[in-house]
Amino acid sequence: MKYSFNRDKKDLVFAYKKDINASFKDLTIVCNAIRYRSANNALHILDNVINESMPIYYNRFNKGMGSRHELHGRKGRWPKKCAKIIKNILLSTMANAENKGYDPDSMFVIHSAANKTNIIERSPSKGILFISGGYGYAARRRSDLELAKVEIGIGNESSQGLSKKMIDKIKYFKTKAEKSGVQKLETKKEKPLIKSKNKEKKENKEESARPIKAENSNKANGNVKEKPEHNLLLENNKKEKIKDEKKTEKQKEDGQKNNNAEKINNK
Repeated sequence: MKYSFNRDKKDLVFAYKKDINASFKDLTIVCNAIRYRSANNALHILDNVINESMPIYYNRFNKGMGSRHELHGRKGRWPKKCAKIIKNILLSTMANAENKGYDPDSMFVIHSAANKTNIIERSPSKGILFISGGYGYAARRRSDLELAKVEIGIGNESSQGLSKKMIDKIKYFKTKAEKSGVQKLETKKEKPLIKSKNKEKKENKEESARPIKAENSNKANGNVKEKPEHNLLLENNKKEKIKDEKKTEKQKEDGQKNNNAEKINNK
């Protein structure tokens, strides 16, 4: 297979896919977004595009594309289909590198390109071959199928086929990825757990029910500890006081009832 990479290919590992039913314009822009980045960083970018957490800015092929307020007035999209295709090709290149004895985690995407390959003519269905416009037949409508090809090559920073500009770009994106990784680690903080009222009520009920269950299980097993004598005396005194108070309250109520009955009889 002849690749479009014109420099020395000795230390590079390639993979390709052809006859892809996708827009070659979207494929080229996704390839531009991952070029000169590390293989792991490129996979991270493609995953973010698939999850719609990171857009891809369209500096080319943006005619008629509106600027988006969520991208601060820039033109961009989330081409999920193309990102999935390029991710699979990148994974196959990493697997090829591993089979050849290289370490794919320490390699960079040096070559990534997409081109149009074949155009298949497609005619519409039988019912709309010719459209009557009142003044004769209109021209036949046709929608062609355009196929594309993607090439990806990865290599080390010290490979022979790299120019000075390529090495500078690799170093630039390498330092940028390291800085962004450090900032992410610094900004990560543990968020305080916010408990709802229902959860707090359930926890309080469980805590109050635990000692009762433990006491019942101890009684059943005969593991109940005997209380000391002075504690038993205090408890008995409390119980006697409560009984006396109840008796006095009942006597007062009975006296009030008798007084009310005598008043009614005297009247």
